[in-house]
Amino acid sequence: MRHLVAALALLLAVATPVSANSTFDQEEILQRVDGFFGQGAENLAQVVKKVFREQGEPNGYIAGEEVAAAIALGLRYGRGELNMADGSFARSVFWQGPSIGLDLGVNVSKVFILIYRLPNEDSLFQRFPGVEGSLYFIGGVGVNYLQSGDTVVAPIRLGAGWRQGVSAGYMDFTEREHYNPF
Repeated sequence: MRHLVAALALLLAVATPVSANSTFDQEEILQRVDGFFGQGAENLAQVVKKVFREQGEPNGYIAGEEVAAAIALGLRYGRGELNMADGSFARSVFWQGPSIGLDLGVNVSKVFILIYRLPNEDSLFQRFPGVEGSLYFIGGVGVNYLQSGDTVVAPIRLGAGWRQGVSAGYMDFTEREHYNPF
């Protein structure tokens, strides 16, 4: 009987999913950021540490790339891979969105998006409104926060191009690529 109870306890321990409250710690994210952007991006480490101070530990992240352009009205398109701290498999995601403001230029960016308080993967697929300021002259690093309900996304962008200004808009996350930003 003891062996049966021990085997049942072991089976339950293996079959029980990781807690939905799982998060990534700062060192783990810094290693993944270094792996994604490449070694030696010291400014990126400072940005990540700032986001951790302000938001805490994320329970997900997206590593991807995007292209954006604006002449007062702007458009943004991106794609990446969603990774959750609960151990679920990586999942392809896309985002697009319009913006409006005093904004001019074009930029291409590698993007590492930290995600906070996402209840489950499917909750990502919605619009996250926000305000963004940017100044790219050849290259630059930036972060901004977008929020929907309790969930916050913090895109960290390392970009190239020429773009400057401030704008309001949203990022609409989808399971499939869309060309209509609305």
